[in-house]
Amino acid sequence: MSKHLENTSQEEALIFEIKGNSLDDGPGIRTVVFFKGCPLRCVWCHNPESIKREIEISFDKNECVGSDSCIKVCPTGALDHSAPYFINTNKCTLCMKCIEACPSEALSQVGRYLTIDDVIEVIHKDLPFFKTSGGGVTLSGGEPTLSMKFIAILLKEVKSMGASTLLETCGLFDIGTFMELVYPHLDIIYFDIKLMDETEHKKYCGASNHTILENFKRLYELSRDGGAEILPRIPLIPEITATSHNLTSIASYLHKLGVHKVGILPYNPLWLQKLEKIGRSSALAGKEIMKTWITSDVVKGWKEIFKDFDLT
Repeated sequence: MSKHLENTSQEEALIFEIKGNSLDDGPGIRTVVFFKGCPLRCVWCHNPESIKREIEISFDKNECVGSDSCIKVCPTGALDHSAPYFINTNKCTLCMKCIEACPSEALSQVGRYLTIDDVIEVIHKDLPFFKTSGGGVTLSGGEPTLSMKFIAILLKEVKSMGASTLLETCGLFDIGTFMELVYPHLDIIYFDIKLMDETEHKKYCGASNHTILENFKRLYELSRDGGAEILPRIPLIPEITATSHNLTSIASYLHKLGVHKVGILPYNPLWLQKLEKIGRSSALAGKEIMKTWITSDVVKGWKEIFKDFDLT
Protein backbone atom coordinates (compact mmCIF):
# COMPACT_ATOMS: atom_id res chain seq x y z
CA MET A 1 0.00 0.00 0.00
CA SER A 2 1.11 3.56 -0.66
CA LYS A 3 2.82 5.32 2.21
CA HIS A 4 0.12 8.02 1.83
CA LEU A 5 -2.55 5.66 3.20
CA GLU A 6 -1.37 5.26 6.78
CA ASN A 7 -3.37 6.14 9.94
CA THR A 8 -6.61 5.20 8.27
CA SER A 9 -9.15 5.45 11.09
CA GLN A 10 -8.48 9.13 11.81
CA GLU A 11 -8.77 10.37 8.22
CA GLU A 12 -11.79 12.70 7.82
CA ALA A 13 -13.90 14.06 4.99
CA LEU A 14 -16.83 16.46 4.77
CA ILE A 15 -19.94 14.44 3.92
CA PHE A 16 -23.50 15.73 3.65
CA GLU A 17 -25.44 12.47 3.36
CA ILE A 18 -25.13 8.71 3.40
CA LYS A 19 -28.11 7.16 1.65
CA GLY A 20 -28.92 3.47 1.80
CA ASN A 21 -31.13 1.28 -0.37
CA SER A 22 -30.37 3.19 -3.57
CA LEU A 23 -31.34 1.61 -6.87
CA ASP A 24 -30.28 4.49 -9.12
CA ASP A 25 -26.54 4.79 -8.51
CA GLY A 26 -25.12 1.61 -9.96
CA PRO A 27 -25.93 -2.13 -10.11
CA GLY A 28 -27.82 -3.78 -7.29
CA ILE A 29 -28.81 -2.19 -4.00
CA ARG A 30 -26.24 0.43 -3.03
CA THR A 31 -25.23 2.76 -0.24
CA VAL A 32 -24.31 6.19 -1.60
CA VAL A 33 -21.85 8.43 0.24
CA PHE A 34 -22.28 12.07 -0.79
CA PHE A 35 -19.17 14.24 -0.38
CA LYS A 36 -19.39 18.01 0.05
CA GLY A 37 -17.26 20.22 -2.18
CA CYS A 38 -16.80 20.41 -5.94
CA PRO A 39 -14.22 22.02 -8.28
CA LEU A 40 -16.99 22.89 -10.75
CA ARG A 41 -19.76 25.47 -10.41
CA CYS A 42 -22.44 24.11 -12.75
CA VAL A 43 -25.27 26.61 -12.86
CA TRP A 44 -27.88 23.83 -12.78
CA CYS A 45 -26.22 21.63 -10.11
CA HIS A 46 -28.75 19.06 -8.93
CA ASN A 47 -27.06 18.93 -5.53
CA PRO A 48 -26.27 22.62 -4.94
CA GLU A 49 -25.78 21.94 -1.24
CA SER A 50 -22.73 19.88 -2.24
CA ILE A 51 -20.83 22.65 -4.05
CA LYS A 52 -19.18 24.50 -1.15
CA ARG A 53 -16.54 22.61 0.77
CA GLU A 54 -17.78 23.92 4.08
CA ILE A 55 -20.59 23.25 6.55
CA GLU A 56 -23.82 25.17 5.87
CA ILE A 57 -27.28 25.53 7.38
CA SER A 58 -30.40 24.73 5.39
CA PHE A 59 -33.77 26.39 6.05
CA ASP A 60 -36.99 24.83 4.75
CA LYS A 61 -39.67 27.52 4.98
CA ASN A 62 -42.39 24.94 4.31
CA GLU A 63 -41.48 23.10 7.52
CA CYS A 64 -41.21 26.22 9.68
CA VAL A 65 -43.98 26.55 12.31
CA GLY A 66 -43.08 30.13 13.26
CA SER A 67 -42.18 29.53 16.90
CA ASP A 68 -39.19 31.90 16.58
CA SER A 69 -37.31 29.80 19.14
CA CYS A 70 -34.36 29.79 16.77
CA ILE A 71 -34.30 33.60 16.60
CA LYS A 72 -34.31 33.85 20.38
CA VAL A 73 -31.23 31.64 20.84
CA CYS A 74 -29.14 33.05 17.97
CA PRO A 75 -26.21 34.92 19.62
CA THR A 76 -25.40 37.05 16.55
CA GLY A 77 -28.88 38.01 15.32
CA ALA A 78 -28.35 36.13 12.07
CA LEU A 79 -31.98 35.02 11.73
CA ASP A 80 -34.57 37.44 10.41
CA HIS A 81 -37.92 36.77 8.73
CA SER A 82 -37.46 39.92 6.64
CA ALA A 83 -34.16 38.64 5.18
CA PRO A 84 -34.40 37.13 1.66
CA TYR A 85 -33.46 33.63 2.87
CA PHE A 86 -34.06 34.02 6.63
CA ILE A 87 -30.40 33.35 7.50
CA ASN A 88 -27.86 36.14 7.17
CA THR A 89 -24.74 34.14 6.35
CA ASN A 90 -22.52 37.16 7.01
CA LYS A 91 -23.60 37.09 10.65
CA CYS A 92 -23.97 33.34 11.12
CA THR A 93 -21.11 31.67 13.02
CA LEU A 94 -22.44 28.11 12.54
CA CYS A 95 -22.84 27.60 16.28
CA MET A 96 -25.89 25.42 15.44
CA LYS A 97 -27.90 26.66 18.43
CA CYS A 98 -30.79 27.50 16.09
CA ILE A 99 -30.92 23.91 14.85
CA GLU A 100 -31.03 22.58 18.40
CA ALA A 101 -33.89 24.96 19.23
CA CYS A 102 -35.97 24.36 16.09
CA PRO A 103 -39.06 22.26 16.99
CA SER A 104 -39.95 21.30 13.42
CA GLU A 105 -36.50 20.53 11.93
CA ALA A 106 -36.96 23.31 9.42
CA LEU A 107 -33.32 24.17 10.13
CA SER A 108 -30.70 21.51 9.50
CA GLN A 109 -26.94 21.17 9.25
CA VAL A 110 -25.56 20.43 5.80
CA GLY A 111 -22.25 18.61 6.03
CA ARG A 112 -20.43 16.79 8.80
CA TYR A 113 -16.80 15.74 9.16
CA LEU A 114 -16.76 11.95 9.40
CA THR A 115 -13.90 9.52 9.86
CA ILE A 116 -13.35 6.35 7.84
CA ASP A 117 -14.66 4.36 10.80
CA ASP A 118 -17.82 6.50 10.94
CA VAL A 119 -18.65 5.78 7.32
CA ILE A 120 -17.74 2.09 7.49
CA GLU A 121 -20.05 1.69 10.48
CA VAL A 122 -23.01 2.90 8.38
CA ILE A 123 -22.02 0.88 5.32
CA HIS A 124 -21.54 -2.31 7.30
CA LYS A 125 -25.25 -2.42 8.19
CA ASP A 126 -26.10 -2.76 4.49
CA LEU A 127 -23.79 -5.68 3.71
CA PRO A 128 -26.64 -8.23 3.51
CA PHE A 129 -28.32 -6.12 0.80
CA PHE A 130 -25.08 -5.92 -1.18
CA LYS A 131 -24.58 -9.68 -1.09
CA THR A 132 -28.11 -10.57 -2.16
CA SER A 133 -28.33 -7.97 -4.96
CA GLY A 134 -24.78 -7.69 -6.27
CA GLY A 135 -24.68 -4.13 -5.01
CA GLY A 136 -22.13 -2.12 -3.10
CA VAL A 137 -20.99 1.39 -2.31
CA THR A 138 -21.17 4.43 -4.58
CA LEU A 139 -19.19 7.60 -3.88
CA SER A 140 -20.94 10.72 -5.13
CA GLY A 141 -21.19 14.39 -4.32
CA GLY A 142 -20.09 17.04 -4.89
CA GLU A 143 -16.83 15.55 -6.03
CA PRO A 144 -15.35 12.67 -4.02
CA THR A 145 -11.88 13.05 -5.58
CA LEU A 146 -11.34 16.24 -3.60
CA SER A 147 -10.69 13.79 -0.76
CA MET A 148 -8.38 11.35 -2.57
CA LYS A 149 -6.69 9.83 0.47
CA PHE A 150 -9.99 9.37 2.29
CA ILE A 151 -11.79 7.66 -0.60
CA ALA A 152 -8.80 5.45 -1.34
CA ILE A 153 -8.89 4.08 2.19
CA LEU A 154 -12.68 3.82 2.17
CA LEU A 155 -12.79 1.98 -1.15
CA LYS A 156 -10.13 -0.47 0.00
CA GLU A 157 -12.19 -1.22 3.12
CA VAL A 158 -15.35 -1.73 1.05
CA LYS A 159 -13.55 -4.11 -1.30
CA SER A 160 -12.32 -6.12 1.68
CA MET A 161 -15.99 -6.60 2.66
CA GLY A 162 -16.68 -8.22 -0.71
CA ALA A 163 -18.84 -5.34 -2.00
CA SER A 164 -18.47 -3.55 -5.33
CA THR A 165 -17.20 0.01 -5.59
CA LEU A 166 -18.39 2.80 -7.87
CA LEU A 167 -17.30 6.41 -8.26
CA GLU A 168 -19.49 9.18 -9.68
CA THR A 169 -17.21 11.99 -10.82
CA CYS A 170 -17.13 15.26 -12.73
CA GLY A 171 -13.72 14.19 -14.02
CA LEU A 172 -11.72 17.20 -12.84
CA PHE A 173 -8.88 15.75 -10.80
CA ASP A 174 -5.15 15.05 -10.89
CA ILE A 175 -4.84 11.82 -12.84
CA GLY A 176 -1.48 10.87 -11.33
CA THR A 177 -2.71 10.94 -7.74
CA PHE A 178 -5.95 9.29 -8.80
CA MET A 179 -4.19 6.38 -10.48
CA GLU A 180 -1.92 5.83 -7.49
CA LEU A 181 -4.46 6.05 -4.70
CA VAL A 182 -8.01 5.54 -5.97
CA TYR A 183 -8.11 3.61 -9.26
CA PRO A 184 -6.81 0.28 -7.89
CA HIS A 185 -9.88 -0.01 -5.66
CA LEU A 186 -12.59 0.82 -8.22
CA ASP A 187 -14.91 -1.51 -10.12
CA ILE A 188 -16.98 1.09 -11.98
CA ILE A 189 -16.69 4.80 -12.81
CA TYR A 190 -19.63 6.98 -13.82
CA PHE A 191 -17.98 9.91 -15.59
CA ASP A 192 -20.00 13.04 -16.39
CA ILE A 193 -19.41 14.82 -19.69
CA LYS A 194 -21.51 17.97 -19.85
CA LEU A 195 -20.35 20.29 -22.61
CA MET A 196 -17.81 19.80 -25.42
CA ASP A 197 -17.17 23.45 -26.22
CA GLU A 198 -14.53 24.75 -23.80
CA THR A 199 -15.89 28.30 -23.77
CA GLU A 200 -19.38 27.04 -22.98
CA HIS A 201 -17.98 24.75 -20.29
CA LYS A 202 -16.22 27.66 -18.61
CA LYS A 203 -19.39 29.73 -18.83
CA TYR A 204 -21.79 27.19 -17.38
CA CYS A 205 -19.50 24.98 -15.26
CA GLY A 206 -16.89 27.47 -14.09
CA ALA A 207 -13.81 25.67 -15.42
CA SER A 208 -12.17 24.36 -18.59
CA ASN A 209 -13.11 20.85 -19.75
CA HIS A 210 -9.62 20.09 -21.10
CA THR A 211 -8.47 18.01 -18.13
CA ILE A 212 -11.88 16.33 -17.88
CA LEU A 213 -11.76 15.09 -21.47
CA GLU A 214 -8.14 13.99 -21.17
CA ASN A 215 -8.94 12.07 -17.99
CA PHE A 216 -11.91 10.36 -19.62
CA LYS A 217 -9.81 9.30 -22.60
CA ARG A 218 -7.15 7.82 -20.32
CA LEU A 219 -9.64 5.94 -18.16
CA TYR A 220 -11.59 4.63 -21.13
CA GLU A 221 -8.42 3.26 -22.70
CA LEU A 222 -7.67 1.46 -19.45
CA SER A 223 -11.19 0.04 -19.31
CA ARG A 224 -10.72 -1.52 -22.76
CA ASP A 225 -7.61 -3.26 -21.42
CA GLY A 226 -9.46 -4.82 -18.50
CA GLY A 227 -9.49 -1.91 -16.08
CA ALA A 228 -12.43 -0.44 -14.21
CA GLU A 229 -15.63 -0.20 -16.24
CA ILE A 230 -16.41 3.39 -17.21
CA LEU A 231 -19.72 4.88 -18.28
CA PRO A 232 -19.88 8.42 -19.70
CA ARG A 233 -23.04 10.24 -18.57
CA ILE A 234 -24.61 13.32 -20.09
CA PRO A 235 -27.08 15.46 -18.11
CA LEU A 236 -29.86 16.89 -20.29
CA ILE A 237 -30.13 20.52 -19.19
CA PRO A 238 -32.64 22.53 -21.29
CA GLU A 239 -31.00 25.05 -23.64
CA ILE A 240 -27.53 24.37 -22.15
CA THR A 241 -26.34 20.79 -22.58
CA ALA A 242 -29.50 19.58 -24.32
CA THR A 243 -28.84 21.11 -27.72
CA SER A 244 -28.33 19.35 -31.03
CA HIS A 245 -24.86 20.86 -31.44
CA ASN A 246 -23.61 19.85 -28.00
CA LEU A 247 -25.05 16.34 -27.96
CA THR A 248 -23.82 15.66 -31.48
CA SER A 249 -20.35 16.87 -30.48
CA ILE A 250 -20.31 14.59 -27.44
CA ALA A 251 -21.60 11.63 -29.42
CA SER A 252 -18.94 12.18 -32.10
CA TYR A 253 -16.18 12.44 -29.48
CA LEU A 254 -17.27 9.20 -27.79
CA HIS A 255 -17.68 7.38 -31.10
CA LYS A 256 -14.14 8.25 -32.16
CA LEU A 257 -12.83 6.80 -28.90
CA GLY A 258 -14.71 3.57 -29.53
CA VAL A 259 -17.29 4.02 -26.78
CA HIS A 260 -20.46 1.96 -27.26
CA LYS A 261 -22.58 2.82 -24.22
CA VAL A 262 -23.64 6.14 -22.68
CA GLY A 263 -25.80 7.21 -19.75
CA ILE A 264 -28.45 9.89 -20.24
CA LEU A 265 -29.53 11.89 -17.17
CA PRO A 266 -32.95 13.54 -17.68
CA TYR A 267 -33.36 17.00 -16.20
CA ASN A 268 -35.47 17.57 -13.10
CA PRO A 269 -36.13 20.92 -11.38
CA LEU A 270 -35.80 19.89 -7.72
CA TRP A 271 -32.43 21.63 -7.44
CA LEU A 272 -34.23 24.99 -7.40
CA GLN A 273 -35.87 24.14 -4.07
CA LYS A 274 -32.56 22.91 -2.65
CA LEU A 275 -30.86 26.11 -3.77
CA GLU A 276 -33.36 28.28 -1.93
CA LYS A 277 -32.97 26.27 1.27
CA ILE A 278 -29.25 27.09 1.47
CA GLY A 279 -29.86 30.76 0.72
CA ARG A 280 -28.62 31.03 -2.84
CA SER A 281 -30.24 32.10 -6.08
CA SER A 282 -29.76 31.41 -9.78
CA ALA A 283 -30.42 33.42 -12.92
CA LEU A 284 -32.01 30.25 -14.31
CA ALA A 285 -34.69 30.21 -11.61
CA GLY A 286 -36.86 32.68 -13.52
CA LYS A 287 -36.93 30.59 -16.69
CA GLU A 288 -40.14 28.61 -17.03
CA ILE A 289 -38.36 25.78 -18.86
CA MET A 290 -36.18 25.26 -15.78
CA LYS A 291 -39.19 24.75 -13.52
CA THR A 292 -40.57 21.67 -15.25
CA TRP A 293 -39.50 18.06 -15.57
CA ILE A 294 -38.17 16.94 -18.93
CA THR A 295 -40.63 14.57 -20.62
CA SER A 296 -39.88 11.04 -21.79
CA ASP A 297 -40.69 12.04 -25.38
CA VAL A 298 -38.05 14.77 -25.28
CA VAL A 299 -35.50 12.37 -23.79
CA LYS A 300 -36.32 9.83 -26.48
CA GLY A 301 -35.72 12.45 -29.16
CA TRP A 302 -32.26 13.33 -27.79
CA LYS A 303 -31.35 9.66 -27.57
CA GLU A 304 -31.70 9.36 -31.33
CA ILE A 305 -28.56 11.48 -31.74
CA PHE A 306 -26.51 8.88 -29.86
CA LYS A 307 -28.03 6.02 -31.82
CA ASP A 308 -26.78 7.69 -35.00
CA PHE A 309 -23.25 7.24 -33.62
CA ASP A 310 -23.79 3.58 -32.61
CA LEU A 311 -24.09 4.48 -28.94
CA THR A 312 -26.52 2.52 -26.80
